[in-house]
Amino acid sequence: MPILARSHATMPTDAVLFGQFPLIAPPHRPALAQALGTARRMLLQAEPMRMVLTHLAGTVESLFPGSIASVLVLDGEGLLRNGASPNLPADYLDAIDRIKPDPRVGTCAAAAATGEVVLTPDFAADDRWAELRHLPMALGFAGAWSMPIKDAGGRVLGTFGTYFRERRAPTPEEQQVVGLLAPFAAQAIGVRAA
Repeated sequence: MPILARSHATMPTDAVLFGQFPLIAPPHRPALAQALGTARRMLLQAEPMRMVLTHLAGTVESLFPGSIASVLVLDGEGLLRNGASPNLPADYLDAIDRIKPDPRVGTCAAAAATGEVVLTPDFAADDRWAELRHLPMALGFAGAWSMPIKDAGGRVLGTFGTYFRERRAPTPEEQQVVGLLAPFAAQAIGVRAA
């Protein structure tokens, strides 16, 4: 049975419920607390990585309707692979499969390369998407953002991306929610890699 690393993953869900994360809207707190509890249980029961990551992506999508979440995982060759993207079509995932982290390419590839959150409020206006923008725009997406998923030592394991159908940046609440979910993703990915 894996032991959870020290991170937000070990925080009691009551911290969410009782407002220790003030950017999370009160109506979202019970659902988020339940989702965190479920993720913790899944990790303790050694559920497969894809199941845990699918749960985390689904949590974002259920809390923020209209958002499409995607978790990409760095493989042994250092390339990004689909970890869980339950609502992205297979042809899109095939097109971005095995993309190399690069600060000048896309949102998730840039986040994986820099270890920093990367915002793309408008695919059409962002040079990082010059060669790829046709892919998400063909699906009706206008913008995205990505947070790197890191282990306890700060090593990037993958990315937690969210696509939007309108041109916009993530809200502070969306960023805080993904920030709470990312350590659970790191734990799931880390168990697989161990």
